[in-house]
Amino acid sequence: MLATEHKQSVIGEYRTHDSDTGSPEVQIALLSTRIGQLTDHFKLHKKDHGSRRGLLMMVSRRRRLLDYLKSHDAGRYTTVIGKLGIRK
Repeated sequence: MLATEHKQSVIGEYRTHDSDTGSPEVQIALLSTRIGQLTDHFKLHKKDHGSRRGLLMMVSRRRRLLDYLKSHDAGRYTTVIGKLGIRK
């Protein structure tokens, strides 16, 4: 789980307007931070297969959101992947 303060800062950085909490950009950013945390977790706990399944589901959800954003607005897609440093 993300800490509330950390989650609010991520939402504040990627939101498109003041009351935005569910746009694809925000969802992708939140998933990316959680994926990064789990990746660090697996460096210590290599046999944690239950959490690994959750990680794979998050990665596929992020991929679907990125595909949606790419098909609907390519400019926003390139902005998001540039900020997050994914899909070089």
